[in-house]
Amino acid sequence: MKRLSITIDPELLEESRRLAGVKTKRDTVELALREFVRNRRAHELAKLEGSDIIDMSLADLKRWRETGA
Repeated sequence: MKRLSITIDPELLEESRRLAGVKTKRDTVELALREFVRNRRAHELAKLEGSDIIDMSLADLKRWRETGA
């Protein structure tokens, strides 16, 4: 793991921690980054819907991901 020192709005961090239901600042930031990456990847996949690259709809991809098939 890499150490990082950043300045974050303490009220925003606390509200994010509370909404996420996690205990630490680190958990809050890591969860936010994971959700950001997941969201961006989903948008990238959505852009490919209907192309010849992926022969599944976005709903099919979500079902596939949820079932692990």
